[in-house]
Amino acid sequence: MCGINGIFLLNSSSGNVDRDELLATRDYMHNRGPDGEGLWVSDCGRVGLGHRRLAIIELSELGAQPMHASDGQLSITFNGEIYNHNELRKQLETKGFVFRSHSDTEVLLNLYLDCGAEMVKQLRGMFAFAIWDNRNKKLIIARDPYGIKPVYYSNGGGVFRFASQVKALLASNKINSSINPAGLVSFLLWGSVSEPFTFYEHIQMLPAGHILEIDASGGQKTHQYWNINNVINNACRLAEQISPDKAIELSTLAIRDSVKTHMIADVPIGTFLSAGLDSASITGIAQELLDKPLTAITLAFEEFKGDALDEVPIARDIAKILGVEHKIITASMEDAEKELSVFCEAMDQPTIDGLNTWFISKAAKSEGMKVVLSGLGGDEMLGGYATFQQIPSIVNNHNFYQSFPLLDKLHYKVHSFLASNTGYLDPNKSDYLHMSKSINTAYQLEKGLFMPWELEHVIDKEMLKEGLDRLSETISFESVDNIDSDFGKVVALESKKYMRNQLLRDTDWIGMAHSLEIRVPLVDHILLSSLVGLSATGMIASKKDILRRTQSIPFSDHIVNRPKTGFTVPIWRWLNHSKEFSIWKQNKYLCHKNINARKRWAYCVLKQQFLL
Repeated sequence: MCGINGIFLLNSSSGNVDRDELLATRDYMHNRGPDGEGLWVSDCGRVGLGHRRLAIIELSELGAQPMHASDGQLSITFNGEIYNHNELRKQLETKGFVFRSHSDTEVLLNLYLDCGAEMVKQLRGMFAFAIWDNRNKKLIIARDPYGIKPVYYSNGGGVFRFASQVKALLASNKINSSINPAGLVSFLLWGSVSEPFTFYEHIQMLPAGHILEIDASGGQKTHQYWNINNVINNACRLAEQISPDKAIELSTLAIRDSVKTHMIADVPIGTFLSAGLDSASITGIAQELLDKPLTAITLAFEEFKGDALDEVPIARDIAKILGVEHKIITASMEDAEKELSVFCEAMDQPTIDGLNTWFISKAAKSEGMKVVLSGLGGDEMLGGYATFQQIPSIVNNHNFYQSFPLLDKLHYKVHSFLASNTGYLDPNKSDYLHMSKSINTAYQLEKGLFMPWELEHVIDKEMLKEGLDRLSETISFESVDNIDSDFGKVVALESKKYMRNQLLRDTDWIGMAHSLEIRVPLVDHILLSSLVGLSATGMIASKKDILRRTQSIPFSDHIVNRPKTGFTVPIWRWLNHSKEFSIWKQNKYLCHKNINARKRWAYCVLKQQFLL
């Protein structure tokens, strides 16, 4: 795991790459790679690549980057891990390729020589990389299928720039930091910025599962090589040919294989252990694959002791059953409040989530951890969220209202007026009848932050209109209309919206802020193709029941059947009592009693950290 950046001068008369700019962007990302640094500028002076290294595979200097092919015609800067790099190396060796190291980066270089940019289809891992192809005078940038690893870019004034973080690009002081209306509006709608937009007008994000190619004349071509909608449909069709007994066996093997694959490293690997079945199963499988106790870390808050939100008692039981070395790190809200300004300062783009990941990553670093496994992704793939039942139900129930076409508008006008002027109705329900017509809009009802009609109370109306217009550009990319099953549609929505734009993005910048690589075995495109069809058909039981079958030591019912709570921090305390975060009280609308803490927190993030 690392930080990557680069500059490509698209105009041959522009002179040479500015090394100082390249260094400023690279070294903003110091925490992403404290183990090493690299800088390379091409002989022609038009291309420069930077790299900050967190050494996980091939710890020697043979793994240093930017890395170059033996003939000097290819150069790469790479962030991530390729979990099947050993298998790919063996295939390449049979074709005559010679390797100097056991680095996965070197595998990428030789695989590109063998297959070109389409090599990404053979990769299993999380990655964002840039390759300068000197023979063809083009820059190739690629991002993993799920979008676990990010890459941002700016293309203007004849200069193409890219980096692993938005704020790293801004650190160059060469990019205008004006706000992108689409980024602002999507944050308020969802609590995170929807790709390919960022919060800034002149910076974009390469979408997940895409390849971007830029040639020396400035020609730019982007294409999608992986589509989750197609994977879900294909998996559901194949699942129809599998018997229930075989489905259980195949699913168990697929999950265990993914965990094993994600444990390839030259440094020790630990886990995040909560009271949930996801992290418990990941920890259990990982422990079975090791010949010594695995370190599992649980974060506790003093304020939750004895409360239903306290995950420690069950996490302790899980650790005892599995025989892992269990580290419980206890923090108080007083400690957390002192850390809050650091969290906000490090925030790469506005988000309403991530505090939990911040505190447990900080705890992991304090224990000397460098790589951890997380249970993130199980709910999205196996139907663990309530949305899998609620959203289809909302859409099905809408059929009743179709007989009353004027009811939508009447309900909206009355409800929105009362919600905005009295504060006694839930504002999210104002346009309920209209938004319950489709899976996409029903999903927004359940998982959105502000509803569209509320935003005129929060931001300028012209900015709002421009933002909504631009967001319409993402409709085709985010659409789930061509997915055959309702279950599959919710899998895609949870994966494209909530997981990709918020959970994975926060996991990346927060883990890297602590020089910690967080791996997610349940967010794996190979596993998805093996499991999602069987999950959709119900052949592997309900929700996440299959996870309890993945390790040889069974979990007791009080672990398996624990109600889902998620890991929580009491944010309302800061909002109500901290002078720094009571700024939301300046907005009359946000003072209504039915405006929840998440909306108030979003407003504070914008005002405090992004100078809106």
